[in-house]
Amino acid sequence: MNSKRLIPLLLSLFLAWLPVCAQAQDGIKFEHNAWAEIVAKAKAEGKLIFADVYTQWCGPCYNMATTVFTRHDVGAFYNDHFVCVKIDAENGEGVALARKYQVRVYPTYLYIDPQTEEFVHRSSSVLRHRIPLSPSALRTPLLLPIWRASMPRATARASSCSIILLTSL
Repeated sequence: MNSKRLIPLLLSLFLAWLPVCAQAQDGIKFEHNAWAEIVAKAKAEGKLIFADVYTQWCGPCYNMATTVFTRHDVGAFYNDHFVCVKIDAENGEGVALARKYQVRVYPTYLYIDPQTEEFVHRSSSVLRHRIPLSPSALRTPLLLPIWRASMPRATARASSCSIILLTSL
């Protein structure tokens, strides 16, 4: 292939790749620091910590990471209201954190108060409240108030955020 054809081909590939790169930067901005630094940042900013606890082999974790966490609307909300972190439950510091927060299913989403380092809400595929929380059920006007009433008041802010994640599927 001669250079006259190669340059336009490379340029077109580069231009085609730009929107993909821009979209990847558009969603939730996850911190990649040590846990102590994340807690300090959340305290300084006065925000809760949103923790996506995942494993590398988890299919639903991958689906959320590629289809929901990359969305502009989800990213805009979470980046404004939380310090966000991904925790690999099987590697590094994530092993101890998953044990501390008693994570047994994946994905699990934790909303953590940085002052106490206790979670104020947890969301996963196993529910403590025996109320169905499928995305279609959450759109039912009668179910949402019942679900919110079944949660402690301290979790109201975090539970509203779980609804955003679930209804964006």
